Amino acid sequence: MIVVGGSSSRDMAKELAMILKCRYVQAATTRFPDGECYTRVDDDVMDDHVIIVQNTYPDENLVEMFLLQDATKRLGAKSITCVIPYFGYARQDRIFKPGEPESAKVMAQRLEILCDRVLTIDIHKEDVLRWFKCPAKDIKASKAIGQYFRDRGIDMVLAPDIGAAQRAKEISGFIGVPFDHLEKVRLSGTEVRITPAKLDCAGKHVLIVDDIIATGGTIIAACEQLTNQGVASISVACTHGVFSKSALERLAGSTIDSLLCCNTLENEVSNISVAPLVAEAIREGW
Repeated sequence: MIVVGGSSSRDMAKELAMILKCRYVQAATTRFPDGECYTRVDDDVMDDHVIIVQNTYPDENLVEMFLLQDATKRLGAKSITCVIPYFGYARQDRIFKPGEPESAKVMAQRLEILCDRVLTIDIHKEDVLRWFKCPAKDIKASKAIGQYFRDRGIDMVLAPDIGAAQRAKEISGFIGVPFDHLEKVRLSGTEVRITPAKLDCAGKHVLIVDDIIATGGTIIAACEQLTNQGVASISVACTHGVFSKSALERLAGSTIDSLLCCNTLENEVSNISVAPLVAEAIREGW
């Protein structure tokens, strides 16, 4: 096997190649003055099974993925597996208003043209994978997050809402602590209290988990209220740290004691690696 790292996922690609004990090739990607992408896979021949690791978010990374697929195919790749740590456009998996595109379907259909298998990590809507005609699998990051926090003094795991409770349950199972979800209780026309639905958080070291943190507004509001309720410390972890609109700076200035995300989007707090989970899926052949 040969692992090809795109510009968005260099660290994960290198680690994946190391775990699989296979050759690693870093794509040489640059941008022309007008913003167009130029990429080159600096290899004479790739007569092997190729794994491309590259995000499809934002749009410029999606274009790079298309170009990397073509480049490796032209070099003789026997098969192409696309590892997409963060799959862009997964939120729009159906038509909500007339005239809208079915964005997730469009992306899947384009990506599978030169692809034999697809691996995603905590895709926003797993139902999107049905649009791929080639084998496609979503890997859950719960194991990586749970193992990271297993011996770090966490007393309970909280989901920001009931919709994310299953993720909190999975992660709490790896840590060996109880889980709950946060709920809003309206106290008046202007005042809302955010608190765990069942558990008492006073004096506890809590871990809040989610799949994506974008602006961070909801997390910040929840952490402020939990602090007022007497928690001992607050750790926050997510799979995909999008951190748009200066979210990292605002989160750093909040009552959060520790903020981490997985390396699906590489940034200064992406210290939880999902590469071992990807390697495991590839070895098993899913």
